[in-house]
Amino acid sequence: MCVYFVWPTAPQVQVEETYIMVKPDGVQRGLVGEIISRFEKKGFRLKGLKLFQCPKELAEEHYKDLKEKSFFPKLIDYITSGPVVCMAWEGVGVVASARKLIGATNPLQAEPGTIRGDLAVETGRNIVHGSDSPDNGQREIGEFLNY
Repeated sequence: MCVYFVWPTAPQVQVEETYIMVKPDGVQRGLVGEIISRFEKKGFRLKGLKLFQCPKELAEEHYKDLKEKSFFPKLIDYITSGPVVCMAWEGVGVVASARKLIGATNPLQAEPGTIRGDLAVETGRNIVHGSDSPDNGQREIGEFLNY
């Protein structure tokens, strides 16, 4: 007599990449290590990192969907006002997890325990940017880390 065991297979999990940028205020305030630490503690893997001064033309391309907004010129001035840290992170569900970890765009509405909820002080200077989808993550990684 033979007995066979059939083990259920684990569900296929999708490893994603996302783009995270520590904005000039986060760099100037020395928060890069804190932000990296939060992603590492969630189990994500840092795939690439670049510190550089974002040129105006790259900032304008990145935020082109906001071009008609009244705050666009100030946004471009802000992003180009100092160095930024561009990072590519990898992990299962990293895009959605990163969005939760970062918190609401407006720091006053961001939950405690999120990066913006704990560290940001004003809406216009909210420390960090994170991709909103896997496709945008790939595009932004290409734009910034390969610039």
